[in-house]
Amino acid sequence: MYRPALVMITVLLCSSPLVNGGKVLVFPVDGSHWINMKVLIEELHSRGHEITVMRPSDTWYIKPESPHYKSITINSSAGFDEEGMELFTETMIKMRRQGASIWAHMSLQYELVGKIYHLHRQLIKMMEDIFENIKLMQSLHDAKYDVVLTDPANGGGVFLSHRLGLPLVFNVRWIVHGDGHQAIAPSPLSYIPAPGTELTDQMTFLQRVKNFLCLFLMSFYSWYVIDPNYTPFVHRYFGADVYYMELFQSADIWLMRNDFTFEFPRPTMPNIIYMSGFQCKPSKPLSKEVDDFVQSSGEHGVIVMTLGTLVAQLPEDLTKDIAAAFAELPQKVIWRHEGKRPSTLGNNTLILKWLPQNDLLGHPKTRLFVAHGGTNGIQEAIYHGVPLVGLPLMFDQPENFFRMKARGVAEVLDLATVNKDNFLAALKKVLYEPSYREKMTTLSNLQRDQPMKPLDRAMFWIEFVMKHKGAPHLRTESYKMSTIQYHSIDVVLFNDASDSKEEPLCVRPTDRPM
Repeated sequence: MYRPALVMITVLLCSSPLVNGGKVLVFPVDGSHWINMKVLIEELHSRGHEITVMRPSDTWYIKPESPHYKSITINSSAGFDEEGMELFTETMIKMRRQGASIWAHMSLQYELVGKIYHLHRQLIKMMEDIFENIKLMQSLHDAKYDVVLTDPANGGGVFLSHRLGLPLVFNVRWIVHGDGHQAIAPSPLSYIPAPGTELTDQMTFLQRVKNFLCLFLMSFYSWYVIDPNYTPFVHRYFGADVYYMELFQSADIWLMRNDFTFEFPRPTMPNIIYMSGFQCKPSKPLSKEVDDFVQSSGEHGVIVMTLGTLVAQLPEDLTKDIAAAFAELPQKVIWRHEGKRPSTLGNNTLILKWLPQNDLLGHPKTRLFVAHGGTNGIQEAIYHGVPLVGLPLMFDQPENFFRMKARGVAEVLDLATVNKDNFLAALKKVLYEPSYREKMTTLSNLQRDQPMKPLDRAMFWIEFVMKHKGAPHLRTESYKMSTIQYHSIDVVLFNDASDSKEEPLCVRPTDRPM
């Protein structure tokens, strides 16, 4: 008689996460951004939540089928152009290596800006199609999602959440205007370096001038690339008095993909939650082939090199120099490389088309990571305490490596001037000067020494927003103020005007009668 009751209790216990699970609508960004968004999706799924991912039909990374989510595919070309990006990357490397003129570089940068403009244009076109699709919008309303999770590097998820009237959570480092902090938190230019300036929080006068000018140029970029796409769309669907950045700034929670082991100290806000290293995890055992190679390195250890998805292969002369430099070291090298095998390749180097990056970085024999400077790779290097040699190319890569160099855990080379000698010198410097590994170990300990794991913290706040239907008590309304109001310029002018009156509006404590 007890068996049916026991079976029923077991069923209830096993299904309880599903009973308490919520419904999450995810609007991701393609490319490497998807890699870290996928980590959040898989963890949410493991906690019993139902995930729906909205994706354009031509996405590079985001698959239509997954055991962790359902997908809604929109017939659109708003995804990343894999071939176009690879061709652009190859052209940029070639021009930098050949010492092209400043006009050629400006032309290439203009082309990059044009590509970004096109991506935003295609995104807005997709959002128009979604908003005008009455059947789709009704199905999204009827699904009764609890929250929208999005990456604000584009505005698609932001606009969709406001259209559906749903709470909004960001998986963020960059927004359409640049750094996420600068969109929501106070950012004094006197000690907060603008993205791309490669400055620290201790600036000279001339560096502060540079910081101001760079931020001004970023404003021009927004005016030229973002405003023409986003402003008409927002005025059409949300009202002529709505500024599109207000929709970004009203997000409930900003899950920041960095923290102050990476950032310089700066003001923050109650709804900014730091989850740096959330994608990092202990290493798993290597395949037999790779493990045998690693173990054969003996006391010298292993160097790992990969330059990310966009840089699968380098110019032939550069690969020869890199291979020749590796061949002179006693360490074993595992190098992700596609294309022609360098004639200078040494017996100590294993070339793979794909390598288990996290598992190699977490191996005790790994001594050095040669990387391009993507955020995911940098965070994994910090987590595992592996010092770096950088070959950054574009986007946030130079800035990421500048911060690592400023902390004394990396040497950085310019692809335009890399050769066998300076590459070998950088490798030896990081390998044999103990300070690089010691400082990276310190960063790793700081990143890991937290009251709860970053991924658990991210889950808590996503579920918090789902449970409480938002988090408006953590969100400042200052973004609704004009620049004059925000900086109290009107108050200063009003007080100046009142100086001629006999009675001051405010009495200083020292002026009060005894």
